[in-house]
Amino acid sequence: MSKDDLDRLRAEYKSAVDAWVAAIRAEEDLATPDHSEVAMEKWDAAHFTEHDAHGKADDAREAYKDGLRAVNYGI
Repeated sequence: MSKDDLDRLRAEYKSAVDAWVAAIRAEEDLATPDHSEVAMEKWDAAHFTEHDAHGKADDAREAYKDGLRAVNYGI
């Protein structure tokens, strides 16, 4: 694995984390004093988006770690 490959994996990880953070903030913004059912459904939908973004960040982290292991340990 080349340095360029590791740089790409690291950039993909950072991008995924940035998207996850944005999803967290979007969910947080929907926790408002509006206690209506519609507001609750939007908040729930934002939670599912955050959950998916978290999974993508985890996957990108593991891919980057796998690349680092390959370079540093030959595995």
